[in-house]
Amino acid sequence: MLRPAMSQIIKKDESNYAFVIEVAKRAREIVNEAEETGAVLEEKPVKLAVEEFAAGRARGTVKAMGE
Repeated sequence: MLRPAMSQIIKKDESNYAFVIEVAKRAREIVNEAEETGAVLEEKPVKLAVEEFAAGRARGTVKAMGE
């Protein structure tokens, strides 16, 4: 299970689905960057992406529900 929990990262009015999509997009970017540079990832890309969102270093277009 990933830590921190999704409920600790996104705001109450933001969409969980949109958050998951943004994490997946960022994880794919991390993989592509690693492939281009030849870097070996010590952690899984999804974990790295979630940690970036939790730290505020990454922020996609997570919108409120109904937008």
